[in-house]
Amino acid sequence: MTSDNDSAGAPRRQKVQAAEVGTDILKGLAELAPATSLSKLAEHVGMPASKVHRYLQALIASGFAEQDATTNHYGLGREALLVGLAAIGRLDVVKVSMPHLVELRDALNETCFLAVWGNKGPTVVHVEQALRAVTLVTQVGSVLPLLGSSTGLVFNTYLPEAETAFLRDEELALPDAPAAADLQAQMAQIRSTGLHPVHGLLMPGVNALSAPLFATGSKLAGVITVVGAASVFRADTQGSAAERLHQAAQAISLRMGGQQPG
Repeated sequence: MTSDNDSAGAPRRQKVQAAEVGTDILKGLAELAPATSLSKLAEHVGMPASKVHRYLQALIASGFAEQDATTNHYGLGREALLVGLAAIGRLDVVKVSMPHLVELRDALNETCFLAVWGNKGPTVVHVEQALRAVTLVTQVGSVLPLLGSSTGLVFNTYLPEAETAFLRDEELALPDAPAAADLQAQMAQIRSTGLHPVHGLLMPGVNALSAPLFATGSKLAGVITVVGAASVFRADTQGSAAERLHQAAQAISLRMGGQQPG
C-alpha cells in the first residue's frame, strides 16, 4: 500500500529529476558552445537523442536554448546568457572595473571592454561602446584568440603556463601563427611596459591597446582593452591613451589588492 506521503513525494521527485536533466543539458550546451547538433549533444550528456530533443523543446520555449534555422544546431539562448552574466557580475573584477571603463570610454571616446579567462579562452564580459556615431561592435560573450588579439596576448603573458598551453598550442599550429621567437619578444615587451598595442591584428583597420588587471597575490584577474579605428585611434605605449589606460588598470588593480606593472 502506498502512503499519502509517498504519493505526494513522487511528483516532487519527478520535478527534481526533470530539473537535473534540464541542467545537465544546459551544461552540455555550454561545454559544446557556440552550437552543436542533437546527436553530439545527446552523446555528450549520455542520454537518448529523443529525450534530449524533448527537453530542448522546453528549454527553447523558455528562452534558455535556441536552434539555428539554417544548420538546425542548438545553442544557449538569451535567458541562459542573462543568468551567466548575472553570475559573472558577482565577480569583483567586473564590479570594480565598470566605472573605470566608463571614465576611460568618456575620456578617449573609444570602445573599452573587459575580458576574463573563460573555459574557451579570453572572454568579453563587459563593453562600454564609444559615443561617436560609428562604433566598433565588441559583443559580450565574444571569445578572442589567444595569440591573435592584444587581449589574448596579455593573457598569454601573465597566466600560468598550465592554463594557456592547450589553447596556445592549438593556435601555434595555424598557418599564420607567430614564430616562437617573436612570441617570446612580445611577452617580454608586455612585461616591460604593462601594455600591449596591436595594429590590425584581429581586424584590418582596427587598433587595440590592452592592459592586465591584478588581484591579491599578483594573480591576473582580467584584461581591459581600448579598441578603435586606425584612422583615429593611435595605439602605442607612449601616447595619452596609453597613459589613461595604464591609470585605469592601476586603479582597478589597487582596488583589488594587486599592482599594475610598468
